Amino acid sequence: MTDLTASTRRLRVLFLCTGNTARSQMAQALLEHRAGARFEVMSAGLEPGQVHPLTVTALEELGLPTGHLEAKGVKPLIAEHFHYVITVCDRAEARCPIFPNARYRLSWPFEDPAAAVGSDEERLAVFRRVREEIDAKILDWLKGTV
Repeated sequence: MTDLTASTRRLRVLFLCTGNTARSQMAQALLEHRAGARFEVMSAGLEPGQVHPLTVTALEELGLPTGHLEAKGVKPLIAEHFHYVITVCDRAEARCPIFPNARYRLSWPFEDPAAAVGSDEERLAVFRRVREEIDAKILDWLKGTV
């Protein structure tokens, strides 16, 4: 368990989604990219699956590293100390467990790109759009956070 003492230099953020396959992974990679030196960023899911291949594609298009991304469950993290727990989907928000050691809980619901239908290019377009929406939200949030 990590303690949030006065000596903690980086804010700890957990992005939470249902499957930890797309939105929360994108949010993790984007916040690491935008302000990684100021944050320790993690993501998890209520029912973790596998990182979606189009998530990897959408992030790598921006030159972001993806090798460290893996879908993981939330249960081992519940007792951890976080400055922010941010849900990125309505289902995760509705079923979010209590994080007794989290300072703030935020809800940023985004469309699930993994549910997109159509050709590969049409589905990738949804991943790109959601990626850009998440990135815009992170940039806006960073203006008021640190």
